[in-house]
Amino acid sequence: MAEEKMVSKTRKIQPRTLAVILSIIPGLGQMYNRRFLKGFIFLIISTAFLITTWDYIDIGIWGLFTLGTIPREHHSIQLLIQGLISLIVLAFGIGIYIYNFMDARSDAIAREANRPKPTLLQGVKGFYNNGFPYFMIMPGLIMLLFIVVVPLLFMFALAFTNYNQYNAPPRKLLDWVGFTNFVDLVHIDIWKDTFFSVFSWTIVWTVVATTLQIALGLILALLVNDTRIKFKRAIRTILILPWAVPAFVSILIFSALFNPTFGAINRDILSQFNVMLPWLSDPFWTKVALIMIQTWLGFPFVFALFTGVLQSVPRDMYEAADVDGGTRWQKLRHITLPHILFATAPLLIMQYAGNFNNFNIIYLFNEGNPAVRGQNAGGTDILISWVYKLTFESNNYNMAAAITIIMGLVVSIFAFYQFRKTASFKEEGRY
Repeated sequence: MAEEKMVSKTRKIQPRTLAVILSIIPGLGQMYNRRFLKGFIFLIISTAFLITTWDYIDIGIWGLFTLGTIPREHHSIQLLIQGLISLIVLAFGIGIYIYNFMDARSDAIAREANRPKPTLLQGVKGFYNNGFPYFMIMPGLIMLLFIVVVPLLFMFALAFTNYNQYNAPPRKLLDWVGFTNFVDLVHIDIWKDTFFSVFSWTIVWTVVATTLQIALGLILALLVNDTRIKFKRAIRTILILPWAVPAFVSILIFSALFNPTFGAINRDILSQFNVMLPWLSDPFWTKVALIMIQTWLGFPFVFALFTGVLQSVPRDMYEAADVDGGTRWQKLRHITLPHILFATAPLLIMQYAGNFNNFNIIYLFNEGNPAVRGQNAGGTDILISWVYKLTFESNNYNMAAAITIIMGLVVSIFAFYQFRKTASFKEEGRY
């Protein structure tokens, strides 16, 4: 009787369930479904993966949690990187293992439905039709993981360690410190004063400089697009010339022009009015100069962008507005601006995000100076240039990583919110 009960219980187990259970050992579920070649391939791949990566993953996971235990023998940074790579390799192996269960279950369901088992040639053909695109993009995805994802994870991990110039491996080992760096950023006086000063200037710089370059580009595009303007091609060419010159060359030239001693702006222009402004030594005037320079450097792109969009606005809409007695302002507000913003809103948002992290102009113009008493950043440093100084000049890697995370969150939240509000995002996928 006991044997009959065991047989009846065994019969109740569906093939798909049994295939999943057997797939605990990769390949056995496929072999149960009489897909012997596929099962053998799964078994070989899984075994090879374990043999080749087990030691690396084992040491990597251990190093990721401990960051080493013996100073001068263990290197915390190397262990951290190996641990992050181990996580990616382990995730890849888990993905194969999960796919092993899914494939066995899928074959078992097909077997229950008495669907014919595909031949080897049919299987290869099915893989070519369905999986070939994924197979071709796999090398690119793997490169993306190790070139982009690993450095980002490494930076993120450093923000939760005590890695600085006084605590650097291999002389000393790193420790996980949790959110201590973020707390210090808003509680310790020198960090708090510097962070809020730099962060507020970064916001002002981003909003004012970007808005001015967009406004100037829009005004010039509207003027050049006016039917009463002649020589449009020549004017457009001249206005785009600042964009043609490499930005770093223009910035270095402006740095010389704004020099308070020998610069042409003070010596040849402002001196005529008995005015000499401290462009490079006073934080306020340095910020004013930076905003003017960025407006000059940024408006040609916006001008070219708006000029192209204005060419696509249907003329019959303006003609209909004229018939209805619409004013220039009404046509601008209800016809021109909606068309421009619908087509360019994502790019305009990226202008703000780009200026938020515009390292070149800040560093090349005056290296973020002048110095400010009681702060460890210059008077015109934005977050990205401050992070550069913390990393390459004072070796405060942990604080630089913490600030970088905050920067990434600010830009991501702002960009996501603005993209969600744009009409082009809302209309995407409807056509």
